[in-house]
Formats: sequence, C-alpha cells, structure tokens
Amino acid sequence: MWKITWLVYYVTSLASFPMFCAYLLMIALSGLWQKHTSPLNLRPILVIYNLGCCLASLVACGGLTYAVYLRGDIYERKPIPFLKPFFLLYWATKQIELLDTVFMVLRHKRRQISFLHVYHHASMLLLSEIGYNSYVWSSIATIFAINSFVHVVLYLYYGLTALFPNNPPKWKKLVTQIQIAQFLIGFVIAVYGYINGFYCIYSIFYNSTMFVLFSNFYYQAYGSKSSKLKLK
Repeated sequence: MWKITWLVYYVTSLASFPMFCAYLLMIALSGLWQKHTSPLNLRPILVIYNLGCCLASLVACGGLTYAVYLRGDIYERKPIPFLKPFFLLYWATKQIELLDTVFMVLRHKRRQISFLHVYHHASMLLLSEIGYNSYVWSSIATIFAINSFVHVVLYLYYGLTALFPNNPPKWKKLVTQIQIAQFLIGFVIAVYGYINGFYCIYSIFYNSTMFVLFSNFYYQAYGSKSSKLKLK
C-alpha cells in the first residue's frame, strides 16, 4: 500500500502533472468546443508540425542510440551525462506531441480521440519526465530510442499526408505494425530485465497494455469484417 501512496505522491509532484491535468480537462471539454465552433483548416500548420516532430524524434533517436552503442549494454543502470540533453529533448517532444490531440479538437476530429490515444499521450508525458529526472540510464535510453524511431516513421507519414492530401503515402498500415512491434520488443526487454533485476514490474505492465491496445486497434482498423468493408 505504501508503494502506491508513494507513487501517487511522486507523480503528482512532477513538473508535467499540471500539464497532464490540463490535457485531460481539455479533452473532457472538447465536446463544447465542437458544439459551438466550426472545424478549422490547419493543413499548413500540420505539415510543419508533423515534419518538425519527425526531425526532433530523429535527433533524439540518434543521440539515444549512439549513447547505448557506446556503453554496449542495454541494461546498464548508471547515469550517463551524455544522455541528459537527449532525455530532455525526448521529454520535450512528449509535451509538444500533446498538440496531436489539440489539433484533433480544433478540426472536430473527436472520434479519433480514443482511450488508446489519450492513455498513450498522457502516460508518456509523465514517464518521459520521470526518466529525465531520475533514470538517465542506458536501459531507459534503449526504450526511448525505440519509441523515437517509431515516431520518426509516424510523423513522417502524417507530415507527408498533410503535404499531399490527394496522394498520401500507402504505408499507413505499416505504421501501426511498427507500433505493435515496438511494444512487443519492449515487453521482451522488460521481462528479461525484470527476471534479472534490471527493470521494475511496471515496465512489463505498461508494455503489455500498450501491445494489447495497439493490437486491438489494428484488428478493428484492418482485421475485422466491418473494417474491410470500410477500406473497400
């Protein structure tokens, strides 16, 4: 019980926690915005935003991967000063990426704001700060690097889609497959790390939930009969 109490205290004391609360409040009130406004055309902004996020994730991925490569151990739990600015950049990207949801609200795309979407964005906001504050390790950098690589692909796709709306890239399905693979890899790394005392059990839980949620999304979008009819 004391661990749960400590965890709640720790999370609520994070610098990102007010932003976390504001994010959830914005989603809760988004219906009022949609009811009393018209959808905005944000295509030029979305091009710059998505390609900017792609570039930031690429820099973060490169720095994190290089540091892990130099250490030669994905499970090392010693602070690495070289990693600090890349952890800060990674945390900053998770704050900026909350704009994904803001743009959905402004464009009246509330149906896209699923539990998976909110859970992923809100949790990564907090987890990225926790990593920056206390765990600038190779073991955490490994997970952050994988996620950054996925976001390079993700935001490149959405950037090109916004840039060429009449001829978007044909690899949307691949993006979700890469996201699923990310959490499957993360789950394997976390299980092995937990067995050998390198990771806490929370990492197994988080990767498990994300793997299940993304797999369900993939099935609903591409695997079910109704989704196939929609795609036709």
